[in-house]
Amino acid sequence: MLIQAPGWSSVLARLSFLPNRRRRRGPALSRFGSFNVRGAIGVAGAYFVRRKDARARISACGESQSNADGQRKRDVVEHICLLKAKDNLTDEEEKDMLDYLYTSQYRMGGIVAISLGRIDDDNPERYTHAVFMRFQRKGDLLKFYENPFYLGVLQKHVMPYCHELLNVDYESEVEDDILSIFRKGEEFNYGEEFVLLVELKDDALGELAEDAMCSLHRIATESPSLIVQVSQGLNFNSTSNMKYTHGVVIRFRSIEAFKIFVGSTEYKHIWSSKFQPVTRKTLSIHFSIDPVGTELM
Repeated sequence: MLIQAPGWSSVLARLSFLPNRRRRRGPALSRFGSFNVRGAIGVAGAYFVRRKDARARISACGESQSNADGQRKRDVVEHICLLKAKDNLTDEEEKDMLDYLYTSQYRMGGIVAISLGRIDDDNPERYTHAVFMRFQRKGDLLKFYENPFYLGVLQKHVMPYCHELLNVDYESEVEDDILSIFRKGEEFNYGEEFVLLVELKDDALGELAEDAMCSLHRIATESPSLIVQVSQGLNFNSTSNMKYTHGVVIRFRSIEAFKIFVGSTEYKHIWSSKFQPVTRKTLSIHFSIDPVGTELM
């Protein structure tokens, strides 16, 4: 069980777990003056949209699974933030940025779980880093976006190093127990975090979307030897230039488990038969989770 640090200095000391890996170089990115925030409330004037009917349809597959296995579920709110770092980002600057983002959980209320890291593979949108946070309620997420400390972290420790960030937020359900809700315990100390963003066609936001999302949820929950937890939902953080309609986060037990799952016949069949016909755009990234230890430093 991880021990949460009681103070800021202790937390910073604990963050020596962040690895000093050599960063892949990509095309040069523009300077701080063109920093673009997409979907960030309190930062770029985005707004929450209400899609209750669609939310109810998509969460129905989780409720059906809950009824089938007898497990109680708890509503949570998931926050995904993807960053485009500058090409000349140094290891020291990267560590500074990730340290402050990670330790935000100790300086603000409402964050019940967090994971972050450097994206392992190249992606079409050229995002370099990913942050995942979990909140208990949508109101906690709104307060997070407007929190002066978080805005200060963005201004002083993220914007100087990054060209753009993208936010996606959705409601989901997880198992109603402490370890699952807070993503604590040995199973969550390591593994591979997989993030999938999907833009479904306008005419597919109904039964076709429900069928595709529920099919993915089903095969994920039927693979406990590979997957620790899966959450997914309809993006309610929408701006005119942010088109992803759905978000999915899957914690795999290892990079090998991730490769087995995405390479499986069943996953490929669901993707080709259910997602491709109704999808306009997708973005998938993954990053490794490194153990943080069990003692304060």
